[in-house]
Amino acid sequence: MQQEPMIQAKGLTKLFGDFRAVHDLSFEVMPGEIFGLLGPNGAGKTTTLRMLSGLLQPTKGESFIAGHSMKNNQIAARQELGFLTGDMDLYRRLNPRELLTYFGRLYEVPEKTLEEAVDRLINEFGITDFENRFCEKLSTGQKQRVSIARTLVHDPKVVILDEPTTGLDIMASEFILQFIKKIAKEDGKCVIFSTHHLDEVERLCDRIAIIHQGQLQQIGSIQEVQQSARQERLADAFFSLVA
Repeated sequence: MQQEPMIQAKGLTKLFGDFRAVHDLSFEVMPGEIFGLLGPNGAGKTTTLRMLSGLLQPTKGESFIAGHSMKNNQIAARQELGFLTGDMDLYRRLNPRELLTYFGRLYEVPEKTLEEAVDRLINEFGITDFENRFCEKLSTGQKQRVSIARTLVHDPKVVILDEPTTGLDIMASEFILQFIKKIAKEDGKCVIFSTHHLDEVERLCDRIAIIHQGQLQQIGSIQEVQQSARQERLADAFFSLVA
């Protein structure tokens, strides 16, 4: 049986006054797929991700999460979505266990299921050694582990990550990348993430979309994008498309 897309962007457009941040952007992402959204600063990546997640209302167009319209059925859509962006902070006076439990209750996860989910995430993310420490006392890498665990506490089908390894050292970055791979390939979640690190893209992504000045320049597998741009390296293909 043919699978249905877990993320659908249909003609997404966002205007801020006279400035067009995103124009008529459409794509789909399937279950178990890791999809990279690439572009230079100001290309419209974060605006696109925020429209997909319902944090921004599109000027035109519509997004769907697991078949639910973010415009007409936002509660159902958000129940299936885990979203992480760089400006989402942790509650400073909660410890990681308290924070995960709090967000699980916001998503109305049943208490027994939530307790098991929090225990599992604390173990899988290596949070055990600092689970009782206030979040304000955590290192950058520790905070990012907790932040991504928070996006997964309600077991969403779709995970959107906006630059999840920014500011992390090589060990913390590698941990995050391996977990992204796991939740997609072993757990079957649909993952879309934005990054400036092309080496991460080459290691993880099944397909990518390159946007520039709010418009889609190219979409496909890394090989397809390179072939279309007539380049042998992803970096060269990227620069040729956003020049």
